[in-house]
Amino acid sequence: MAKCLLRVFAMGRTKICLPTNREAKATFCGVIPTVAVQRPGFEGHLDTQEREHCMYSQYKKMATFAGKGNDLIFRQLLEYKSFTYTYLLADPQTKEAILIDPVIEMAERDVKLVHDLGLNLIYGVNTHVHADHITGTGEIKKKIPTCKSVISKVSEALADVKIKEGDKIKFGKFELECRSTPGHTNGCMTYVLHNKGMAFTGDALLIRGCGRTDFQQGSAETLYRSVHEKIFSLPPDYLLFPAHDYTGQTSTTVEEEKKCNPRLTKTMPEFVKIMKELNLPYPKQIDRALPANMICGLQVLPEEAKTDAKA
Repeated sequence: MAKCLLRVFAMGRTKICLPTNREAKATFCGVIPTVAVQRPGFEGHLDTQEREHCMYSQYKKMATFAGKGNDLIFRQLLEYKSFTYTYLLADPQTKEAILIDPVIEMAERDVKLVHDLGLNLIYGVNTHVHADHITGTGEIKKKIPTCKSVISKVSEALADVKIKEGDKIKFGKFELECRSTPGHTNGCMTYVLHNKGMAFTGDALLIRGCGRTDFQQGSAETLYRSVHEKIFSLPPDYLLFPAHDYTGQTSTTVEEEKKCNPRLTKTMPEFVKIMKELNLPYPKQIDRALPANMICGLQVLPEEAKTDAKA
């Protein structure tokens, strides 16, 4: 139990005990539970310091959405047709949030979650121009006009914000480092949240696999270099979150993939041979997904895409 002075103030009919100094407040979150005592008949008024406590109490409630640790709201969401993962990250103090790889069919779900948690969605971020689904950034921007779409400049897709190697995507006190990891497509990006030891790898690196390299500017040699130089170079305990998984797994680590990935543990010539011999079928949604994703939410989506999204 932290050693700190507690001050009692009244808010309506409730007395709430909260720490009085800044250091104690920082310790308070997650250490000492809020104590509320009913006091019938009391009608109090909040002075400046009491209003500060009230705001702190509201932040305390928001922090509970983050779970243990109380400083990052994180949700991994699944679109089950294309097995695409969407990631919601937010700072519970500022309420600023981002979505990584939203899917059009799940835009209403994502927006509802943002509203349920009382967040301010500032960015809808794509790891690359997807070929197996239509991005949800367009629909989300219609429902949350202040949200901006983000994608790699190299991809040549339209977006509110074009990013490149070394850029930072900031939300609240957090920031994602943008690492260019082409090979699956020329515009693939991996987003690294260093202070939480997390990276979002898109299709460049999957759990025990990787994105295909036989279309859309794909190159097995380039992908091999990207993964080894930009992802495998991260600390071994960093958690990796892919854009897809088809086996029911949700995350992996740098060390796991360096030791267990059946493709990327090989030499480059072996990897290139493996990728050439995959003989994968033509992506089912590529003909409608690519044109829609090249506009990345800035223009009206094709009527066919709207119809499919409602189906």
